[in-house]
Amino acid sequence: MSYSSPHSFVDSSFFVELSKLKLDVMKLEVNEREIYGSYDISSHSGDSTPSISLNDTSFGPLGEFEACLPKNSSFIAPGHIMNVNTLEEFKRIDKKQLLRKVGTSIYEAIKDRSILRDPSLLSQFFVLSFADLKKYKFYYWFAFPLLHAVGKETIGVASDIDDYVQLLSSPLHQFNIVSDNGLSPLDSTLLDHNRSEQLKVLFIDTASQHHSSSYILGNFVAALSVYGFTNVRIYAHHVLSSDKYDYSVNYELSDADPSRQISGWERMASGRLGPKLANLGSLIDPVQLADQAIDLNLKLMRWRVAPNLNLDIIRNSKCLLLGSGTLGSYVARSLLAWGVRKITFLDNGKVSFSNPVRQPLYNFEDCLEGGHNKAETAAINLKKVFPKVDAQGITLEVPMAGHPVTNEKRERKDFEQLCKLFDEHDAIFILMDSRETRWLPTVLGNVKGKIVIDAALGFESYLVMRHGCVNPAIPLEDQEETRLGCYFCNDVFAPSDSLADRTLDQMCTVTRPGVAMMASSLAVELFVSILQHKDHQFASHSCEGQTTILGCLPHQFRGFLHNFEILKLSAKNFKYCSACSIKVLEEFNKDGWEFVKKALDDPKYLEDLVGLTQIHEDAENAALEIDAVDSGDEVS
Repeated sequence: MSYSSPHSFVDSSFFVELSKLKLDVMKLEVNEREIYGSYDISSHSGDSTPSISLNDTSFGPLGEFEACLPKNSSFIAPGHIMNVNTLEEFKRIDKKQLLRKVGTSIYEAIKDRSILRDPSLLSQFFVLSFADLKKYKFYYWFAFPLLHAVGKETIGVASDIDDYVQLLSSPLHQFNIVSDNGLSPLDSTLLDHNRSEQLKVLFIDTASQHHSSSYILGNFVAALSVYGFTNVRIYAHHVLSSDKYDYSVNYELSDADPSRQISGWERMASGRLGPKLANLGSLIDPVQLADQAIDLNLKLMRWRVAPNLNLDIIRNSKCLLLGSGTLGSYVARSLLAWGVRKITFLDNGKVSFSNPVRQPLYNFEDCLEGGHNKAETAAINLKKVFPKVDAQGITLEVPMAGHPVTNEKRERKDFEQLCKLFDEHDAIFILMDSRETRWLPTVLGNVKGKIVIDAALGFESYLVMRHGCVNPAIPLEDQEETRLGCYFCNDVFAPSDSLADRTLDQMCTVTRPGVAMMASSLAVELFVSILQHKDHQFASHSCEGQTTILGCLPHQFRGFLHNFEILKLSAKNFKYCSACSIKVLEEFNKDGWEFVKKALDDPKYLEDLVGLTQIHEDAENAALEIDAVDSGDEVS
């Protein structure tokens, strides 16, 4: 009598789930995890060995795995998987010792009679695996431990098996004790059987081979020898298969220890012992591969360096980039590298021939035919980098303080669309060239409570800062000067038209090429650090210590390439700021577009509103007094 080890059939979804568990749960741990496989009892054709199937639900729970199987179609086998960290470790592990360990667990389940409560323990299996997640190659080797009982076997024709098969009822049990009362499932009553009488068992076999049965029967026979049975007759029946495969076996068993000899490593198709290789790189959708590859690099950070890093909050953040030029291009690429999936570009320019060498989201073809719209082109090209990113480009001119309204219908429409975009996004990156373009986004960021990151470039210097934000949990009057400042808080003049009457070197961003990359990377890293802080955009300045899992959380950076220096600075909100002072926020909330329109038409309006005009007058009067004192004149 021979026993057939199953052939393993592992669906690709199993390896996809294994890769997720490896990245998110197991990480560097090398522990055994429970899994489940199934033997189909009704699909055999011809002379076949049993086949065990696994898929993504094999990792449990058991109820979920059972629910995915057709009713009464399969027997479930419990198992364990151990995924090691390197291919060398996979090769180095003592396979003989590992098989004995798994086989011993079956033997222990026999001795403590657990198999009488759960006969599936006789079908335990083990998987040793290594997952190369960079190349999507999975090395795996199944073990189906077989305990070898000692005794004589006589194979015969199962002439009376039909009488017993007719007694089978749903649900099917793999082991059925035959008695005068019919069939009963395997349970503790087995031990009450008179050992002097022959024990008869109807076994539902998952193999369709002449005079060869599943290894599970071998383990059952070993259990009977442990329980003291010496005279046993097994009827092997194959469901929905030709009765030519049905047979009976008479056993004369000894009480020798069946655990002395354990076999069971699966053989390759060639018949040799050895592991299998599943190369999913050519099977999985390339877009899905790219998606998983991005997550791979990020999730590896959590294995050793930053186990508490919150990647989900980064991935789920929706980012609006105001400006699709040099800063916008590099910021978008960095956000993509951090796993951000929603990026919207806003710009009103076209791609020029000077752009592609400094702005990595554009190429030469984008400059032709007068230049393509920057925002839409940036979104299209970002999807070429990663097709699953939700990238959108919007051509829109941001209303600028100090630039009088010339077409109110169009500019109001732009304003309303900008407000809508702020509502739809979590974080705003202000990456535009001029000072006055930044004013309205700064106001909106505070009004709507958004994360706002501002970046600006000089020839060999840069500024990266996060704007302070009004906290709705604190009374407005208590936040007059306690929150962090914005881009305009150091100015005592409201923004005005700086774009008129400019020479060529003033119209172009004249900066050392590396400055934009440095500023962009710091802007994104600052954004990610904000997300790791419990207070997010309301967090205070911190340039020392472990404020977040990624370190400190400064208010702003000022970098200088002439001496390669970076300063971490902080400034509180300016009470008279033309963009984020309480008066500006209150006026915007009250009048909306009408307030913005006044600021566009007349920069003096903002200065009068927030009190900067009075500061100018006080400063002039103070200067006059100083001059008078210096000249010796009295001022009446």
